[in-house]
Amino acid sequence: MERVELVTGYSIPRIIKGSWQLAGGHGAVDETVALKDMLAYVEAGITAFDCADIYTGVESLIGRFLSTHRDRIRAGDLPAVQVHTKCVPDRDALPSLREGDIAAIVDRSLQRLGAERLDVVQFHWWDYEVPGCVDAARWLDKLRRAGKIRHLGVTNFDTSHLGELLDAGIPVVANQVQYSALDQRPEHGMIEFCRRHGIALLCYGTVAGGLLSDRYLGAAPMCNPKETSSLTKYALIVEEYGGWNRYQELLRALASIGRKHDVSIAMVASRYVLQRETVAGIILGVRSDRHLAETRRLFEFVLDQEDVDRIHALATAAAGPNGPVYGLERVAGGRHSVIMKANLNREFA
Repeated sequence: MERVELVTGYSIPRIIKGSWQLAGGHGAVDETVALKDMLAYVEAGITAFDCADIYTGVESLIGRFLSTHRDRIRAGDLPAVQVHTKCVPDRDALPSLREGDIAAIVDRSLQRLGAERLDVVQFHWWDYEVPGCVDAARWLDKLRRAGKIRHLGVTNFDTSHLGELLDAGIPVVANQVQYSALDQRPEHGMIEFCRRHGIALLCYGTVAGGLLSDRYLGAAPMCNPKETSSLTKYALIVEEYGGWNRYQELLRALASIGRKHDVSIAMVASRYVLQRETVAGIILGVRSDRHLAETRRLFEFVLDQEDVDRIHALATAAAGPNGPVYGLERVAGGRHSVIMKANLNREFA
């Protein structure tokens, strides 16, 4: 498993195990199976887990995994595990947010994970029209300097507001963004910005909730409602890309490239993002270890320039999605934003 240093002395695998699908709102989760799957991934070298304060039950689940295997990890019998969580204050709470609120979110994550320090905390701010984003980041940095957080990252920040954090002296090491062959908004300035400032990109949505897979090649357009909230989200990206026919054209191209390398559409889509500049790792959301063997093949092939150019040509001809990273999702009342649950922290009160 390839690894990369986000900063000197802190390395992660280039494949990060996502855990959004293990949250309570995504259906019943068999804890025994989930813990077994976590072990399989760690033993395979995928030692980094991505989670969030608002992923119901997930931090606690990872905490139970860490508690169960702590002695093995300390003895070196099992690789050390990196946990990347998030700090996502509720949208409704932003106008009145205080330093104590941020501290409470971090302390709760520490308690759930059974940790003395959080490896990486990725900060999200729902609405840039509400002031206080930089102040909240400063409060997180204060907790970092106090030893409760090892490194600070952000998630879904655009270049302008990421720049404000850097100007304020916030040591941001990574920005977690949506990036795929369908959604290339990070190329609208974010990649160049991160290159100049030494910030890594950690990318989710690389297989678009499963839409970039062999399963949907040649399939008829999906009808509403979609199977999962993830499919609903990425079906909207398909519409931004130009609709079902143009999306099928992309799948055919990815399938052709896959045949050339003897891999699946999902592997081509994931490898494509892995090879983009400033991308340190990709976050693959999984509920089980059934895709683990295939995932490990991501480092057994490389897309050549012809492959990359072919995907880029389709993206250039596509209608979108346009604008900055997470721009569509921030439009109040927009179809990309109304599907988001922006006030989950208050459910834990």
